Amino acid sequence: MGHPRSRAPRSQRGGVSGFVASRACVLFVTLAVACAGSGAASGVDAGASLDAGAIDAGPVDVADAASDDAALADADVEDAAARVDASLPTPLCEVDARRIACVRRTSVLDVDGVERAVHFQWPSTDPPAGGFPTVLLFQGSASPAGLAWVGERGGAFGAYFQADVIRALLAAGFAVVTPEASFGGAGAWNTNVAPWNVAWESSPDHAFVLALFDAIERGELGELDSDTLYAAGLSSGGYMSSRVAVTYEGRFRRIAIASGSYATCAGSFCTVPTLDATHPPTLFLHGGLDLVVPPSTMRLYADELSRRGVEHEIVVDPAVDHAWIPTSAEHVVSFFRR
Repeated sequence: MGHPRSRAPRSQRGGVSGFVASRACVLFVTLAVACAGSGAASGVDAGASLDAGAIDAGPVDVADAASDDAALADADVEDAAARVDASLPTPLCEVDARRIACVRRTSVLDVDGVERAVHFQWPSTDPPAGGFPTVLLFQGSASPAGLAWVGERGGAFGAYFQADVIRALLAAGFAVVTPEASFGGAGAWNTNVAPWNVAWESSPDHAFVLALFDAIERGELGELDSDTLYAAGLSSGGYMSSRVAVTYEGRFRRIAIASGSYATCAGSFCTVPTLDATHPPTLFLHGGLDLVVPPSTMRLYADELSRRGVEHEIVVDPAVDHAWIPTSAEHVVSFFRR
């Protein structure tokens, strides 16, 4: 683990092309999860709508241990579904029982000649003196980050509940940043893809993360507090949340991993190394029916955190498969506020 403010020379950032990264993912497609796949992209109008009465997914097992693209109208949160927390309204999001849509901004970073998009938004309040605490929300495989801001009930991988996480974070005073994975979000994060799983500093995504840190520190994404960062993500984004936690030591205060596990794990293939007690507190959100990333692999990670005395929390929804669980927003906001 390096110093939290260490920087690699520009010549060392992203020495491998995005094309190679994509081909590496293809080589592993027969494993179904080697690219930490969360499946196909979820479009704005994707998925069949669910009956609003089928919101409650059942009991939850909780275990505690040591740029604008469109103008949206003000949210009408009083007409939202029961799962939408009306105590956290924000004029940045339209909310109803079937759809959540939040305004976002977009910036493009040049990372060694490769353009990487970053979507972001700030709360609708004045920033604190040091800037807004900021959550990096990492997309799942082939689920472009720009689409994360709009979710419909019945959309792939719990799209509605992912958009609800963004809504709730903005309402709670956090800025949200959703960086695109390779190929405009059509790819996956490099964290658990050979050879970068064991040679992270040579990966294109390492260069991208460093460029993102620089952009935040220079104020290119607004008044963000570079010293108060959090990370979250589903599937490939969950593995990536672990990656930034263990690689950029001291950068992230807390992380939330949805349907994922340790940085180098991939689906049912998972080995968790001995971790340091400085690992950030971690929230695990998982579907009990997840066959893509079995809950057992998440528990391997949690068990190691237990051995090191690292604060963590596990929330398993027995009625959900490989997706954001319905209560994700409330758990993420609560955990990040501690």
